[in-house]
Amino acid sequence: MLPCAFNRKNKAVIKTLTKNDWFKLISYGLLFIAITQGTMFMGLKLLPAVTVSLWLNFTPLIVAIMAIFFLREYPAILQWGGAVIFIVGILTYFFPISLSESQGLGLIVMTVGVLANSSSSVLGRDINRSGKVNPLVVTVISMGIGSIVLLAAGIIVQGLPPISTQNLLYLLWLAVINTALAFVIWNYTLRTLTAMESSIINGTMLIQIALLAWIFLGEGITLKEIIGMAIAAVGAVLVQLRVKEGRK
Repeated sequence: MLPCAFNRKNKAVIKTLTKNDWFKLISYGLLFIAITQGTMFMGLKLLPAVTVSLWLNFTPLIVAIMAIFFLREYPAILQWGGAVIFIVGILTYFFPISLSESQGLGLIVMTVGVLANSSSSVLGRDINRSGKVNPLVVTVISMGIGSIVLLAAGIIVQGLPPISTQNLLYLLWLAVINTALAFVIWNYTLRTLTAMESSIINGTMLIQIALLAWIFLGEGITLKEIIGMAIAAVGAVLVQLRVKEGRK
């Protein structure tokens, strides 16, 4: 992404960044990349993937509350209802929920991750809605800072692992599609969507993953899971319905 980020137009934008802009971008990278992604990887080591996914899906409600205080974005009653319906759908999908005492450390790690993820959504919205810095520059600076910190932490804790050709191809795919492209699009949407709206859409990954796993991996979907996904989808749609009272 560096050649695109440092062309003449973008270099001119970077030169106009103030100390406050740099502080926000660096903080955004540390929260969104280093802490959020790092705690998620740690959580997956300590907890079942189902528990990690469940914990992450509480992010939208936290984002909605934080956005009121820090961004003055007030969701409409319909949007609040949609968020609650979305959570009900998620809980239905994962029901019954069983947590063991041995998962305590993992839950603490994931709680830190959810708070960091929520904070990054609010900060990302604050940075992008001004339109001062284009999404590509936002992504390169924030992701660059956060990924360097995360990589350094990984090398210190675990060292550099051997990477096979197959793993290298996987890493390239994840780097280009799942990270560079996805994060640029994410920052672009934060220009127009509120932090809560973006967070709810991000939460629909649960539905997308379940469907893709069914299509490509042959993993079955139970009736209960279908009902849960349907309820969550209805909630996500309701959150996106904008009315005047919700755009104060």
